[in-house]
Amino acid sequence: MSERSLFTELKRRNVYRAATFYAAGSWLLVQVATQVFPFFDIPNRAVRVVVVAALIGFPLVLLLSWFYEWTPEGLKRERDVDRSESITHVTGKKLDRGIIAVLSLTIVLLLADRFVVHRDATIVADRSIAVLPLANASDDKDEEYFSDGLSEDLISALSQFAGLKVISRNSSFQFRDTKDDSRTIGRKLGVAHLLDGSVRRASGEVRVSAELINVADGSTLWSQSYVRPYQDLFALQEEIARAVVAELKATALLANSGAVVQSDRPPSGSLDAYNAYLEGKFYGARGTEADYRKAIEFYDGAIRLDRSYALAHASRAFVWINLARKFLDGAEAQEAYANARAASDTALSLAPDLAAVHRVRGVLFESADFNWTAAEAEYRRALELAPNDGAGKTSLAGLRATLGDPEQAVDLTREGVLSDPLRASSYNYLAAYLASLGRLDEAEQAIRKAIELQPAAADYHTQLAVIEILRGDAAAALDAALQENAAGGWLEIALALARQIGGDRAAADTSLQVLLDGHADDSAYQIAQVYALRGDPDRMFEWLDRAWANRDAGIGYLLYDPLLQPYESDPRFAAFCGKVGLPAPEARTQ
Repeated sequence: MSERSLFTELKRRNVYRAATFYAAGSWLLVQVATQVFPFFDIPNRAVRVVVVAALIGFPLVLLLSWFYEWTPEGLKRERDVDRSESITHVTGKKLDRGIIAVLSLTIVLLLADRFVVHRDATIVADRSIAVLPLANASDDKDEEYFSDGLSEDLISALSQFAGLKVISRNSSFQFRDTKDDSRTIGRKLGVAHLLDGSVRRASGEVRVSAELINVADGSTLWSQSYVRPYQDLFALQEEIARAVVAELKATALLANSGAVVQSDRPPSGSLDAYNAYLEGKFYGARGTEADYRKAIEFYDGAIRLDRSYALAHASRAFVWINLARKFLDGAEAQEAYANARAASDTALSLAPDLAAVHRVRGVLFESADFNWTAAEAEYRRALELAPNDGAGKTSLAGLRATLGDPEQAVDLTREGVLSDPLRASSYNYLAAYLASLGRLDEAEQAIRKAIELQPAAADYHTQLAVIEILRGDAAAALDAALQENAAGGWLEIALALARQIGGDRAAADTSLQVLLDGHADDSAYQIAQVYALRGDPDRMFEWLDRAWANRDAGIGYLLYDPLLQPYESDPRFAAFCGKVGLPAPEARTQ
C-alpha cells in the first residue's frame, strides 16, 4: 500500500476522527477527575490511574477503528464489509458531532474553572489574615506577655466576623522575629494579609503601631499609630479590629445559628485581672511543668481580682488537665483532675455561653472520665458558640475517631488545619485517621508534614512506622522507628512494633521484652498492639484489660487502630468496647 493510499484509507476508516474524539474525551475525563476527586477525598493516585488508563486505551482505539467498522448490524471486521454497503461516511459525521460536543463541554469546564472556581477562591483568599505577634517595644523584656496578649485579643476579635479566615495563635506566632518576607509567610499560612506591628506600655500609656500588609507584593494597605491611656486598652483593641475589618470589607458579625461573641476580658473590666490572665496564658503556652504551675498562680491572681472571670477559671482548668496528662500519675493526677473539675464547674456557672468553658469540659470528660458521650456533647456545644474555632474542630475530630468515625475526623481536622496550618499535632492525628481508613499514601503525607514542622516530637516517627507496617515494608518501618524520640519510651515502642513484621524473630522477642521490662505500667495499650502484630489475641486482650485498669489514654484509639482491626470480629472485642463505653464496631455511626 502506497503512502498516499495509506493516508486515504486512514481517513476513510475514520481513524483520525476516532483518535481526535478519544483524545478530547480523555482530556475532559482527566479534568473532571482532577476537580471532582478531591471533594470526595479520593487519593491523587486515582487521578494517575485515570491518566494511565487513557494512555493505554489510545492505541487500542486506533487499532479498533482500523480493523473494525460500525455497520447497521453492529461491529464487523472491516475486511468483511462490502465497500458498496459501507457507512463510514455516516459514522464519520456522527464522530464529528461527538467531537464538537466534547470540545464544547471542555470549553464550558475551562470557563467555569477560570471565572467561577477561581473567582470564589480569590474572594475567600482576599478575606484572610494572620496576626503576627506584635513586637514588644518596651524597655522591660518581661513585658512580652502583654504584647502577646494584645496580639491574641486581636486574633479573637477578628475571628468574630463572618467570611474572614483568621489564622490561630499557634501558627501565626511561629513567625516571631522571623526573617521571612511577607510573601513567604503568607504562602506558609495560606493568607492574603498580615497584621504586624509593635506595642509599648509605659507611664500609664499604651503605644501601638500596626500595619495591614498585602502578602502578594508586600505593600502596606493601612497603617496607624495609637497612643491611649492604659485604662482605655479594651477600647483600643476594638478600634484596631474595626479598622482592619473595614479595610478587608468583612463587616458582618457571625451569622451562624447559636454563635455568641467570645471575649477574653473580665466582666468587671478590671485591667489588673486581665493583666494577670495574660501572664497565665503566656506561661501556659510554654508547656513545661514549672510553667504550668506558674500559669496556675497567675490565673489564681486573676480570679482573686475578679471572681466572676469565667475564662480565667476555664484556663486554670485547662492547665490542671495538662499537668495531669503530661507530668502526673496516681493520686497526684487525680487531685489535679479534681481541681480542673472544680474550676470548670465554676466557669460553667459564670458563663454558660463561653466556648472555652465547654471545650475544657469536653477535654475533662474525655481525659479523666472516659465519658465519650458527654465529651462529644461539650465539644459540639463549643463549636455552636464559636464555629470558627480550629481547636474546637480538632477536639471534636478526635472524639469522632474515638467513637469509630475516622472519616468525619478527617473532615473536621482538615477544617481545623485551615485556621492553624502549622500545628504539627493536627497532621499527626490526621495521619492516624487516614491510616485507619487504609489511605496510606495520604497518611504518610500528613505525618511527614508533622515531622517537618516538629522533627523532635515524640511518637511522630512511631506513626510513620505504623504506616510502613501496614504496607508490609519491614525495612522502612524499622528505619522510621530508629528515628523516634527516646522520651517517654516511644523509641522502645516504635522498635517493638516495627520488628514484629521483620524476619528476625529474636530481635522481635527482645524488643518486646524491653518494652515489658521498662514500660508495662505506662504503655499497656502499646504492648497490646505488639501482641496484635504477633497474632496473639489472648495476650492482646489481656493487655487491653490492663490498659483499661490503668486508664491508659490509648483506649481512645481502639476503634480506629488499624493494628487491632483484624480482631474486631472476635466477640471479646465487642465485649471490651462495651466495658470501656465505646460502641461495638458493627454499631458505629456511619
